[in-house]
Amino acid sequence: MLLMAAAIWGFGFVAQRLGMESLEPFAFNGLRFVIGALSLLPLIWILKRRGRLKGVADKDFLRQVLIGSLGCGGILFIAASFQQVGLLHTTAANAGFITGLYIVLVPVLGLFLKHSTGSNTWLGCAVAAVGLYFLSVGENFTIAYGDGLQLVGALFWAMHILAVDHFARRVAPVVLACGQFLVCALASFVVSLAMETTSMAGIQAAWGALAYAGLVSVGVAYTLQVLAQKHAHPAHAAIILSLETVFAAIGGMLFLGESLSGRALFGCGLMLLGMLISQLPLRYLIKSRHQKAA
Repeated sequence: MLLMAAAIWGFGFVAQRLGMESLEPFAFNGLRFVIGALSLLPLIWILKRRGRLKGVADKDFLRQVLIGSLGCGGILFIAASFQQVGLLHTTAANAGFITGLYIVLVPVLGLFLKHSTGSNTWLGCAVAAVGLYFLSVGENFTIAYGDGLQLVGALFWAMHILAVDHFARRVAPVVLACGQFLVCALASFVVSLAMETTSMAGIQAAWGALAYAGLVSVGVAYTLQVLAQKHAHPAHAAIILSLETVFAAIGGMLFLGESLSGRALFGCGLMLLGMLISQLPLRYLIKSRHQKAA
């Protein structure tokens, strides 16, 4: 289920690129997050009937939902905006791998919240940074504009994960997800009304991409993640979900005709390796190696 969720999210970068052939970035984000929020309502209803929504009976439940939705939704809006606008100027493969850096950025940002982190995190960051250099930095030592936007977005994706981790202790995650999607959609619509021109013809032309990015990427993949993580170790889950970046590259090649140079492929490989290293404590690797030797 986790591998399927990773594949869905990876191919979601393709849908986001295709959707902007008919819609501008903020209109696309607004519509896809509205669809995403609505797609979670059946799951919320099922969980509520089974009595598995944490905090529903609390007196301050609505207040916590509102605060969490505004906080997480605001950060989500910034992260998704950088990602969507960046996709206008870079490939789905680049966007997928650079966005995936949030995996190594989360523990680094966690230091400011007094979270502990291991040496594997720093090693993973170093390897991923070298990979980013080969993927995005040109001969004149400048990073491509679209890749730069994705890099800033990765920073906010990492902040978003930390925010969700904070508020999910107070509100059921699926309710928080629905609320933050609605906040992100509203903010996107406000910006779109001020800066973009959206037509019904454009919405109709992008219906396939919107359905995938909203219904499948959010509704289906999120449900798979929730169900699978009940039976998976968090570190193992993170490693499997990081394969989202690989599926983004595969989708770009299959459906968008994108290609990666040898240098870029080498960079992608290093970035993926860095992500994996960051999730596996070095003492675990050393212990496993010793056990095999014995």
